[in-house]
Amino acid sequence: MTAAGPSTAFLGIAFQNAVLLAAGTAGFGREVAGVIDLDALGGLVTKAVSVEPRHGNPPPRVAETRGAMLNSVGLANPGLQAVRDECLPWLGEHLRRARVIVNVVGHTVEDFAAVVGALAEEPVVAAFELNVSCPNVSRGGLEFGADDVILAELVRRARGATDRPLVVKLSPVLPDPARTAGAAVAAGADAFTAVNTVPALLYEEEDGRPRLGNVGGGLSGPPLLPLGVRVTRVIAHETGKPVIGAGGIRSGRDAWQYLRAGATLVAVGTAALADPRAPERVARELGEIQARHGGATDTA
Repeated sequence: MTAAGPSTAFLGIAFQNAVLLAAGTAGFGREVAGVIDLDALGGLVTKAVSVEPRHGNPPPRVAETRGAMLNSVGLANPGLQAVRDECLPWLGEHLRRARVIVNVVGHTVEDFAAVVGALAEEPVVAAFELNVSCPNVSRGGLEFGADDVILAELVRRARGATDRPLVVKLSPVLPDPARTAGAAVAAGADAFTAVNTVPALLYEEEDGRPRLGNVGGGLSGPPLLPLGVRVTRVIAHETGKPVIGAGGIRSGRDAWQYLRAGATLVAVGTAALADPRAPERVARELGEIQARHGGATDTA
């Protein structure tokens, strides 16, 4: 299948179209290769990569709610060595056009730098996405992205470990996303993903137990769309850096909202879990809209 939509330049890298698979929704590509044509998309963001393997949170890890999804997977992944030795070589062998962005997580600043440094020379890696919404164990569980000083240190350490582009993935509930993004840019960030999931919690009506095994989790799906579009506009306008718009995208019209707000690329997440072929459809629909509207973005 050929790519849908016009090619897009992001951080000097040519993406055949603007649609990516969001982190955590497609594993490392091999898991969905039988049901989706990865090379029909602009690319994919891998599942999170940590230094050591992570088994993730106790089940249940996913729960449906009205028009949305709660999840608490816990960043489960096979660990740095397995990703370097098995997952990335598979992507390098099987992808011809789609780009690969590696999502990075850690318990400490040093963890992020270690993963980035270890994968910095892998030829298939186009960029790194730093998931700064995960808890910083050295600061009592506070999210890295919630503290501008710690965030800047994390980005500086990652910047020192690679010349590849660094994309910082931000939470939608930051009190001042422009200030936080500015701190990341000053430390060496090249771009942003807006946004991650919203912290959320629900209980079972029958027995009052939390619906997720880890009690709380992240809310994703359509409710994130207006939140993500707003944060995208704020970051794009205030920093002038490229943005990957993510959150609530189910159609080309949803994706266009992000481009209108200033995003360069978009990432489809929860919709791909319900329908693995949704990203291909979004790419086709977005291409049709772009043909009608051109590259219009919000410059006000």
